[in-house]
Amino acid sequence: MARRLRTVGRDFTDSAPMRLVFAAEVSAPPDVVYRALADDVASWPSWFTAVTRATPVDGGAGREVRLRGGVRFRETVVATEPGSCYAYRVDETNAPGLRALLEEWRLTPEGSGTRVQWTFAADGTGLFRLVLSLGRAGVGRSFRGAVRRLDTRLATTTP
Repeated sequence: MARRLRTVGRDFTDSAPMRLVFAAEVSAPPDVVYRALADDVASWPSWFTAVTRATPVDGGAGREVRLRGGVRFRETVVATEPGSCYAYRVDETNAPGLRALLEEWRLTPEGSGTRVQWTFAADGTGLFRLVLSLGRAGVGRSFRGAVRRLDTRLATTTP
């Protein structure tokens, strides 16, 4: 990893200089979606195509993630609330301009399925914030596509 980022807590989702928030629905119930996010970390590349590799570390207390384009993250899981919330912060990365990053996945029942809300809370240099602002629509498309693929995956693997 290239460098260490600032340590932030869950409240960073409310105070971060850059916040991208997206939501989508899946047909699986919240506990099933939670297990896919938190317990089946290695399967993320099968449904979130921006992720090329995801490995749980430290007995599940952390993750090592690689993205398309060569970006790497070493993360610490900061929230594990089965059926409702999974969150992690990035501790180390090779991404330029990034100073702090926390991602939170909130799950709420929606009919017989789940509303998935993803908050991408970040701080970085002015250039980083500009690029992220310009890329907001693409990040949203990536999230929506990932949730669609996750929905399909869960429909075919959940009894």
